[in-house]
Amino acid sequence: MAISPVAISAYKNALTSASRIDTKVAESLAKPAMPGQSFMDTLQSSIENVNAMETKKADMIQSFASGETQNVHELMIHLQKASLAMGMTTAVRSKVMETYKELVKMQF
Repeated sequence: MAISPVAISAYKNALTSASRIDTKVAESLAKPAMPGQSFMDTLQSSIENVNAMETKKADMIQSFASGETQNVHELMIHLQKASLAMGMTTAVRSKVMETYKELVKMQF
């Protein structure tokens, strides 16, 4: 009994996709490398991103008020993004300050 060429090619395709899946699983299970950024670097880049959003928001408001642009939808999206980013930054700042105050209260 001969095996059809279609069955052989299907078997080869299944083996190939199985080996790709095995490779992806092995990569995902590998230990991640040491982080390249410190907490301070991450915090600084986040604050710079929030500042850039605030600057873009101010520019968009100015261009909308002067009549240069008419896209209200895009303006509102950027306003919400900037508002959420500033809210999250304020929340993180509050938590850091609370933690600092708790550390100061501790007796060693």
